[in-house]
Amino acid sequence: MTGEHEDRARAQVEAIYRAESRRVLATLIRLLGGFEAAEEALHEAFAAAIEQWPREGVPDNPRAWLVSAGRFRGLDAMRRRRRFDAAVEGLGHVHAATWPPTPPPDLEDVADDQLRLLFTCCRPELPPDAQTALTLREVCGLTTEEIARAYLTRAPTIAQRIVRAKQRIRDEQLPYEVPDREALPERLSQVLRVIYLMFNEGYSASSGDERIRADLCDEAIRLAHLLAGLLPHPETDGLLALLLLQDARRAARTSASGDVVLIEDQDRTLWNRERIAEGTARVERALKSGHAGPYALQAAIAAVHAESLGPASTDWAQIVALYDVLIELDPSPVARLARAIAVASRDGAEAGLTLVEALLAGRALDDYLPAHSARGELCRRLGREQEALESYRRALELAHQEPERRFLLRRIAELGG
Repeated sequence: MTGEHEDRARAQVEAIYRAESRRVLATLIRLLGGFEAAEEALHEAFAAAIEQWPREGVPDNPRAWLVSAGRFRGLDAMRRRRRFDAAVEGLGHVHAATWPPTPPPDLEDVADDQLRLLFTCCRPELPPDAQTALTLREVCGLTTEEIARAYLTRAPTIAQRIVRAKQRIRDEQLPYEVPDREALPERLSQVLRVIYLMFNEGYSASSGDERIRADLCDEAIRLAHLLAGLLPHPETDGLLALLLLQDARRAARTSASGDVVLIEDQDRTLWNRERIAEGTARVERALKSGHAGPYALQAAIAAVHAESLGPASTDWAQIVALYDVLIELDPSPVARLARAIAVASRDGAEAGLTLVEALLAGRALDDYLPAHSARGELCRRLGREQEALESYRRALELAHQEPERRFLLRRIAELGG
């Protein structure tokens, strides 16, 4: 194979790693029975791919090849360590003959493995924060730094939670399975939260050169669809509706050069009307159930935006009213900040700024970039340029994403900073 072909094959391996590694890992956890063995097998499989694919070509079904390769290597490593139980040994004899092994005929749908991994990580035996951190790491592939920013906490704290959760799963031999339907509801809220946080990291990446991580958005929507089919519920419909309605704006949220485009400046002809239609239908069904929760209410807010032709025709009174109901269920500072921004659109920048500054005075949003950016924007609209500069500079200190940095630097330059 020529050097050009080798480079192309290696680039394909890297692209497949980004797109498929978490799904391959989920299947390997099921097949090998543990996180550590599966993670080692995953890396072994991709190392084999990097060595073999440039020479032999990329297989027709890369994911199946990687699962089979990882399982073979994982079983081989377990055999060497003499830790086989009878069932694993039986599997090992079947697949010891050839390398690379052929895809197993009983290879289960990877989507099911992803769902199993979600429910394994979101076990009631684990503390809620540990459940979410572990799942974001293992199912979503987020780094500890990205998870820490989602939690507004420190990376070492997140790393510690993940290590302890894995140890507990291993030591107590917690099974890798979707629980009985009767046991699903007690895990549902955490599973929904993980999918929501996964989408948020994709919708507005916490770091890097791109504002949107399409792979995470797509995977979160896929998992939300899967979950809604497994467990019909107003909040599974509500979450899926929210993700669809938010993602419908994807093409309009950045310029051709990758810069931030605020919702009031977006070309609404680029919004995905198919996703808006599905999202609206699902949120209407969730609201009619009489049991709408925080995700359905957020989806209802997104639907109001989706129905409007522009900022001037947006029903801000309805949006504020929906936020009022949401805050009764979820009185978080982030929800209150979103309401304050809506109030600014309904009642004017001064009214919104008063609410934003009260939230910042409470210190809970000290390290939350959108709070400082919102204050800067409202001060700018009111002609309070020095205060706007201070807030934009604080937001810039917190920015780890290049499109956000460019946006804030433009705002600062416009104000003569």
